[in-house]
Amino acid sequence: MKKTNSFHGYCVLMTFCMLLLVARSQLTSDFYKTTCPNLLSIVRKEVQSAIKTEMRMAASLLRLHFHDCFVNGCDASILLDGSDGEKFAGPNLNSARGFEVIDQIKSSVESACSGVVSCADILAIAARDSVLLVSSNRFLWVDLGIILSGGPSWKVLLGRRDALVANQTGANNGLPSPFETLDEIINKFANVGLNVTDVVSLSGGHTIGLARCVTFNNRLFNFSGTGAADSTMDTSMASDLENLCPVNGDGNKTTALDRNSTDLFDNHYFQNLLNGKGLLSSDQLLFSNSTTIIKTLVQSYSATSALFFADFASSMIKMGNITPLTGSSGQIRNNCRVVNS
Repeated sequence: MKKTNSFHGYCVLMTFCMLLLVARSQLTSDFYKTTCPNLLSIVRKEVQSAIKTEMRMAASLLRLHFHDCFVNGCDASILLDGSDGEKFAGPNLNSARGFEVIDQIKSSVESACSGVVSCADILAIAARDSVLLVSSNRFLWVDLGIILSGGPSWKVLLGRRDALVANQTGANNGLPSPFETLDEIINKFANVGLNVTDVVSLSGGHTIGLARCVTFNNRLFNFSGTGAADSTMDTSMASDLENLCPVNGDGNKTTALDRNSTDLFDNHYFQNLLNGKGLLSSDQLLFSNSTTIIKTLVQSYSATSALFFADFASSMIKMGNITPLTGSSGQIRNNCRVVNS
């Protein structure tokens, strides 16, 4: 009897693994080669236009993809409107942005190839292009067909379909928080199949973008009941932030996640961690309160941008493969905000 149960368990595990492999195998870089051959150039053009208008949008689009994939997989569920949607979950409320840019991209894609490309795939491509376009501070050379970038790039695997429902509870509970311990963050990554290297490399996405006072002011005045700022924070930085974010001040004021390198996707974020200049508690924990393995990764990325770029690209591909809907599952939404009627 024990052998039978053991064999049954083995079969269930193997079946699950095979289904996972089949799902992943259905994602390919040339999925739209015949059905929407100009897809990549259409998305690139719209992302470039959005970043020209607002540099911060690169970080916002990258974050949208991240926050989508961590909840039910990369299925564009974060884009769905409605009071019970993921947009209104704590980690996303008044924080997740870029939805209008995705709307514009979807409109342009639909004009070229109607009913073919999923919103989930648009998110994945837009995230890649956002990183690529700000990996050089002269990204506007793209107008001439030139990418002046030594930054990370990767072939986005495509073929995802869109979710029929959102998961607000999953967004509230599954997304990593800047207030969590490193172990809690590592566990949330592990829950979606990502490892410690992925934790560190994907955290490097904070080399671009802004954060609100409410996400880090807990470190400024009475950190952990000490009556003072977090001792791991550089003192001059703490002083600047206390002036920006006074007690009972406007929690929605923003500052750069990567101090002194706001809009360029580089390895400066990790150099800041070595000097106590990580903005969020979850950032600085990677160096100040971590294992030797994680500290070594931070030091390696700070010294060698090529290593960070390679690992970031690899981790983005892995993240983009989190339980995608494929085949006949889900649908191709006509409007990224609502399920097809």
